[in-house]
Amino acid sequence: MSTSLAAGLDAGLDALALDLKPAQRQALLDYLALLQKWNQVYNLTAVRDLQAMLSHHLLDCLAVVAPLRERLASLATPAPIRLLDVGSGAGLPGLVLAICLPQLQVDCVDTVAKKSSFIQQAALSLGLANLRGLHARVESLGPAYQVVSARAFSSLPDLVAGSDKALLPGGFWMAMKGKTPDEEIQALPPQVQAFHVEPLQVPGLDAQRCVVWMRRVSV
Repeated sequence: MSTSLAAGLDAGLDALALDLKPAQRQALLDYLALLQKWNQVYNLTAVRDLQAMLSHHLLDCLAVVAPLRERLASLATPAPIRLLDVGSGAGLPGLVLAICLPQLQVDCVDTVAKKSSFIQQAALSLGLANLRGLHARVESLGPAYQVVSARAFSSLPDLVAGSDKALLPGGFWMAMKGKTPDEEIQALPPQVQAFHVEPLQVPGLDAQRCVVWMRRVSV
C-alpha cells in the first residue's frame, strides 16, 4: 500500500476529527487493498483507482462515523448494539463501521452472493469478529437490530418498508444520501419520521452528502 494513500487517509481522518488507533487505520488500508484485488474478478464497485476509492468510498463512509457514534450514545440498550447494513455491496458503510466502531455487531446483507462472500472473506482477513456477511433478502430478517443503515441503496420509503421487520423497537434508520431527498422524505409512511437530516462534509470530495435519520413514531 502506497505511502501517499496512507497519507491521504491520515489527512482525511484529521479533517473529520476522527481519532483511530494505528491498527484501525491499517485495517482500513488493508480493506482498500482487498477490495481492489477482489474487484478485478468480481466487479464489486465501478471505482477502480485506489485514490478514487479512498475519497469516493472510504472517506465518504468515514464521514458518518462521528455522527453515528453520537446517536449510539442515545440508545438505552445494553451492549453489544447490532447494526444491519442493507444492500451493503462491498461493505460500504457496514465494513467501515465495523472497523471504526468495534462496539457494534455488524451484519452486511446483500442479495448478491459474491458480495456477501467478500464481506465474509474481509472479516476473516481483517480479523473482524464483529462483522458478518449475509446472503439474503432484508425482508426475510427478523427483529434483531437497533440500527439499520444504507448507502445509496434505494428510496427512503422502500428502505423502511423492506427493513421494518428487522428494526427493534426504539431503534433508528441511518440512510446515507447525496443531496437532501426532500421528495422521498415527504413520501415516508406516517409511522416513520425523518427526525434529522445531517449534512456531511467529505474530505477531498466536492459533492453534496447527507445522512437522513429516521425512527418509528406513534400515529
